[in-house]
Amino acid sequence: MAKVCIMGSTGVIGRNVAFSLARMDLVDELVLFTRHSSYEKASGEVMDMYDALAVEDFDCKLYASSDYEDISESDIVLITAGAPRQEGMNRLELAIPNAKIVRKYSKKIARYAPDSIILIATNPVDVMTTVALDASRFDKFKVIGLGNHLDSLRLKIILANFFNINSREIHTRVIGEHGDHMVPLISSTAIGGIPLKYFIEPTQLDIDDIKNKLKNAGNTIISKKGATEYGPSYAISNLISTILADSHKILTVSTYLDGEIEGVKGVSLGVPVVLSKNGIRNIIKIRMNDIEYEEFHDAAVTVKKATKEVFDHFKE
Repeated sequence: MAKVCIMGSTGVIGRNVAFSLARMDLVDELVLFTRHSSYEKASGEVMDMYDALAVEDFDCKLYASSDYEDISESDIVLITAGAPRQEGMNRLELAIPNAKIVRKYSKKIARYAPDSIILIATNPVDVMTTVALDASRFDKFKVIGLGNHLDSLRLKIILANFFNINSREIHTRVIGEHGDHMVPLISSTAIGGIPLKYFIEPTQLDIDDIKNKLKNAGNTIISKKGATEYGPSYAISNLISTILADSHKILTVSTYLDGEIEGVKGVSLGVPVVLSKNGIRNIIKIRMNDIEYEEFHDAAVTVKKATKEVFDHFKE
């Protein structure tokens, strides 16, 4: 059994992830970490969750904390803290203010939970993954960003709806930036084990329309209800359960690249990896068509530039 700490536990994503994890048999201790000013709210969340868990006889130990000593011996520390994206806002606009938070927490994690895995959900997640890696000085395979995992799930739904097929039959993924420069790997997509190019005539599928739906999915939800909630929370919980179960599944997360994919290095991007209880076991080398290759390199340039701006800000 495992111990998980959530930093930013009183936010929409943090508390949803907490409740989802509390209902899993994989987690027996869950810390809802928060600022001193939000401690009472976190305590209220714990009480409310206990009431719900009693109905189903789950036995996870939950507690609120604003004491860094309480994150010690965590297997995974999730950072969701930061300013949320508002309607019409590009994720990169959050880079500098959220980097200050992620940098602070990553240093504390390195001090109090040096054997943990750091999972980043704070936007812009690719930039924040590099910030957390630099601040913690952890091995790069133990600092993981949510990356394109949620985007990949969204692409499954888009294709499942288009073909009117159960989403479990859709095998696809999105790589690159979790943002405007995401890259859907249509060339590698398969349905029921059949490569997409053999499943339909290519002209039947409007790739540009799919890309637009993917890129605007989060902003569309925010415009309608004020925030994305269930999708990100489930995607994060799924990543955590995959790691804790040591299931060696291939998921698309943000990780720092040293040339493993198309020679791209010095930047964190979403790529397919094998996940284990020790973090990222290895990065999966993939092939792309010419368009996907160009888009992936564009994503690298964009994210690398934003990351440099953040680090330059800290040098001032």
